[in-house]
Amino acid sequence: MSDKTILVIGTYDTKSDELAYLADCIKGQGGKVLSMDVSVLGDPASPTDYSKHQVAEAGGSTIAAAIDSGDENTAMQIMAKGAMALALAEYHAGKFDGMVALGGSMGTDLALDVARALPLGVPKYIISTIAFSPLLPPERLAADIQMILWAGGLYGLNSVCKSSLSQAAGAVLGAARAVEKPAHDRPLVGMTSLGSSALKYMLVLKPALEARGFEVAIFHATGMGGRAFESLAAEGAFACVMDFCTQELGNHIHGSNISAGADRLTNAGKAGVPQIVSAGCYDLVDIVGWQGLAANWHDHMIHAHNRLLSSVVLNTAERRQVAMAHCRQLGMAVGPTVFLMPTGGFGEWDRPGADLHDAVGLAAFLDEMRRNMPPNVTLEELDCHINDSVFAEKALAVFDGWLVDGTIRTV
Repeated sequence: MSDKTILVIGTYDTKSDELAYLADCIKGQGGKVLSMDVSVLGDPASPTDYSKHQVAEAGGSTIAAAIDSGDENTAMQIMAKGAMALALAEYHAGKFDGMVALGGSMGTDLALDVARALPLGVPKYIISTIAFSPLLPPERLAADIQMILWAGGLYGLNSVCKSSLSQAAGAVLGAARAVEKPAHDRPLVGMTSLGSSALKYMLVLKPALEARGFEVAIFHATGMGGRAFESLAAEGAFACVMDFCTQELGNHIHGSNISAGADRLTNAGKAGVPQIVSAGCYDLVDIVGWQGLAANWHDHMIHAHNRLLSSVVLNTAERRQVAMAHCRQLGMAVGPTVFLMPTGGFGEWDRPGADLHDAVGLAAFLDEMRRNMPPNVTLEELDCHINDSVFAEKALAVFDGWLVDGTIRTV
């Protein structure tokens, strides 16, 4: 229990007391600490394990260059680049088991980059004055990041901020001791979906893929789930993806806060990962249920999913925009790509007779997909609904064909 080392990152020129307290909390629980100074102008009261000069040099720059820039944003980006490179190199060298960073908006900006640089399964904790803030876009967040609000700690130690610091120390050390990192003992299939009340294909596909020797990770496509999916796709973590719920793309282009970022539906394709794609619940844009309805949605049908989440039903023109966005993103793919298009609908609530059924809107979406599908994508039209067994069977047929011809890697 005493062999885990935590990398502690912060500006040791201005926050040495807070960082020292954090380190003492980790050590007091039997952990070890490596300290990384990411300050620019000042010097720490005591030497750190990684100096600010080492950090800047790891990013191909110097502290002098950061100071001479005359701009705090430029200087911090120099330090962020170096901190990312140095932390990743030292992690792969086996020097530490988890990281914790402390900061206001500047320190958080840097810490987000370091967290994203480290692999999934490395405990990463940020103590921040802007934790959970709308200042933090989804695309900046690592798939398994943890945060706690640095309450009452902007200038100096007190009993309020010690509560946050000590919790973070226990959390990151506990995570480093307890984490079961991805095993990578089976090839991984990444899949996107919503709850089974809306989409059901995963209930058939998950056991079928596992029977073929694959591990299956299903991502909840409500913003952060899609962000995690895209991050792992960019890293080449998947042997194949079944990206069947792309609603977050529509969320993004129609201005919803529940976005997975502008690169949704691109990273698997850019990495050359074989992908089978559909457009589950494309006709809905999720909005924050407890916020007021934006003026542009006042004449739309609204489906209240729960107190946190509501969905706007798109009109015909908006569905055409979503279709064009799908084709635009898929056109970036360099790997094998198949789009499965069930002409009977893309979500349980849009079946004929269901509350959200819109035959004209569906026809417009299908038409736009047919006319704009890029040549690098194979379009497979299916006379079924996305939740019918035919859809899952076709997905497996494509998958099995790729298994036979070696398109999907199994080692």
